[in-house]
Amino acid sequence: MKILHTSDWHLGHTLYNYDRSLEQQAFLKQLAHIAAEEKPDAIVVSGDIYHYSTPSATTQKMYTDGMLEIHRACPEMTIVVTAGNHDSSSKLEIDSNLWNHFGVRVVGNIERNQEEVNLEKHIVEVKDKEGNLKGYIIAVPHVYPQNFPMLDTETPREERQARFFQALQDEVEKMNVKGLPVVLMAHLSIEGSDRTGHDETVGGIEYVPISSMGEGYDYLALGHIHCPQNIKGNGRHARYCGTPLPVSFDETYPHSVSIVEIRREEEPQIRTVEIENLLPFVTLPKEAVPFEEALKLLEEYPDDKTAYIRLNVLIKDYLAPDCNERASNAAKGKNCKYCYIKSNREKQAANDKTRHISIQEIQEMSPLEIAKLYYQEAEGEEMDEELCELMNVAVQKVKEKNNLR
Repeated sequence: MKILHTSDWHLGHTLYNYDRSLEQQAFLKQLAHIAAEEKPDAIVVSGDIYHYSTPSATTQKMYTDGMLEIHRACPEMTIVVTAGNHDSSSKLEIDSNLWNHFGVRVVGNIERNQEEVNLEKHIVEVKDKEGNLKGYIIAVPHVYPQNFPMLDTETPREERQARFFQALQDEVEKMNVKGLPVVLMAHLSIEGSDRTGHDETVGGIEYVPISSMGEGYDYLALGHIHCPQNIKGNGRHARYCGTPLPVSFDETYPHSVSIVEIRREEEPQIRTVEIENLLPFVTLPKEAVPFEEALKLLEEYPDDKTAYIRLNVLIKDYLAPDCNERASNAAKGKNCKYCYIKSNREKQAANDKTRHISIQEIQEMSPLEIAKLYYQEAEGEEMDEELCELMNVAVQKVKEKNNLR
């Protein structure tokens, strides 16, 4: 079975108030072209379709138009979409019955029928255009560990997640009499994964051991972590395909989708197809320099070259109040879009432990980073992981409350 693995589209994401819809539309067109060229048996989209749980009508139309174009590019393939922590599971599923007519299966949540969990909802048969069965996809959306259903009274609460994943694979094993390939989809953070550039302030921290994913899959198609990587362990193959478009300047790695060819009892064959971004993320320069030097690089940046720009500035005490205005003016008339200044403080003397933070630096920091800094100054030690997780949960609840207004 051949699949195209992608995730974390974050449609509707804006960057420092810049609309990114043209980039996102260009990605969807590239994905349709890749599907036409590769002709996979299935495309799996492992969560975070949207960046916000309440996407605008324009963003939803972009998604719908893009999915139809991808379907038309290879009508015989199956498309499986699961919800991520950024998505509203109910809104993603609202038109799932209609999508079924286009070979698109949308799984946003775990469904219960008269107190029993509907496991069949998560199992997708993949067939070729002649109707021959090629394999199975087990589609699991993002669910917080404490919200997984109780499948039996004997399973401890903390083991519900692992029990659910294994139950699904046990169901497929009963059906899979021909020993066909099995793909498991999940949107979570596996222990030991590289989280470079990933913002964990949305969705909390979910460190799941690879062993909790159970046994029975040939390939684990992961979403949530933005850095593309293979995950080792458990004797099975797992992979984060990463974001097709960068979401922040710290995502300095290549962005792509993964093509995976799977045969049972064999190592999956994986290759990537890079996604070209209309507006690359550029940091000027790579190593921090004084503001005037960074500003000069922006002034000299080619007028016709498209990019998002941040300046990498080394500061001793504080940035002058007009720095952002001067940088914005330097970018006027150019095709590049100036975003912000990344401030890097010079190393302080060993006997000076006081850290002065500018208003701009605070604006760039996440709530968790600010809390960590305050805790370190107040308590004289690093905030532990349990407290960090509680802080993330609190931030997420506030964001959800704001989204409802």
